[in-house]
Amino acid sequence: MKVQIQSVKFDADKKLVEFVEHKMDKLDRFAERVTGANVILKLDKDHEQGNKVATISLALPGHDLVAENRAKTFEEAVDLSIEAIKRQIDKAKGKFDK
Repeated sequence: MKVQIQSVKFDADKKLVEFVEHKMDKLDRFAERVTGANVILKLDKDHEQGNKVATISLALPGHDLVAENRAKTFEEAVDLSIEAIKRQIDKAKGKFDK
């Protein structure tokens, strides 16, 4: 799966990019028909709930899945977004089977 990673309002270091790529590679096990993936990492002003926001969008044939989560670290935000995408994939698989 080809993953495009964008960082908004900051420059993502190599370690963060490798972390995101590693996590996204694991999604291949859950969704075999992914045509594209975008990950947007951005800094927000809300410090109470966490100012790191990760938005993941997957393009499947007939479906676009999007998950956005915020946390105190980008790693945690990416993990939360991937879990949300996994749940959406499971729901989509149920619709494909019908």
